[in-house]
Amino acid sequence: MLAALGHRTVATGFAGGGTGEALRALLAQETAVTDALVPVGGATCRTVAVVDAGTGDTTQLNEPGPTVSPTEWAAFLGTYRELLGEARAVALCGSLPPGVPVDVYARLTRAAHAAGVPVLLDTSGEPLRRGLAARPDLAKPNADELAALTGSTEPLRAARDARRRGAHAVAASLGPDGMLAVTADGAWQATRPAGSPATPPGPATPRWPACCPDWSRSCPGRTGCAARWHCPPRPYGPPPRASSTPRPIRNCCPTWW
Repeated sequence: MLAALGHRTVATGFAGGGTGEALRALLAQETAVTDALVPVGGATCRTVAVVDAGTGDTTQLNEPGPTVSPTEWAAFLGTYRELLGEARAVALCGSLPPGVPVDVYARLTRAAHAAGVPVLLDTSGEPLRRGLAARPDLAKPNADELAALTGSTEPLRAARDARRRGAHAVAASLGPDGMLAVTADGAWQATRPAGSPATPPGPATPRWPACCPDWSRSCPGRTGCAARWHCPPRPYGPPPRASSTPRPIRNCCPTWW
């Protein structure tokens, strides 16, 4: 997604087996993505998504990840520290394969902060709990992950609890109910207007004009998304303090969803 929005991106992690080879072949086709994956003896896991064409409901089948040896883990840490030297931001995402320490995201967050690099954390369970203690700049759990972490099924309360555990900001995906953001400046929620699709059509769809990925600029003639989607005024700044009601913005980008 970052590459699609015009950002130079480096992908790192572990890759092995036939699935790992296929993954690296696909990455080689992406001119804006640099492959910095670390080879491992096991096979890269796959996630298979089964989508109901009628309802849009999705069932995910997750394979277990490869067991990572101490040598492979050390090789990854070396690669990660080298990449931090030129990184503008780090996204730490996903579940952990066997053999990797459960506090790995906390370690990687502290290493990034020591290098002056902001961190986005997107994981769940114990890795999320420990990762939050390292104070990532942004945590992005979904509603179920928040509930498992905090014991609260009320998203706003759970997001505030997650922030108190260490995250500077929390952006929680609420599924069909939209997205919730909690920062030091307050809370903000975006909901999809009634009748709009669960997933925005792509930029090639004639009835949905492409929207500007740079939210700081105006996009003359590209207001199709504003009529049906509620977006924040910019992707990273603090949300409005005074209102919990989302408002349409003329040059919002549908890929935010």
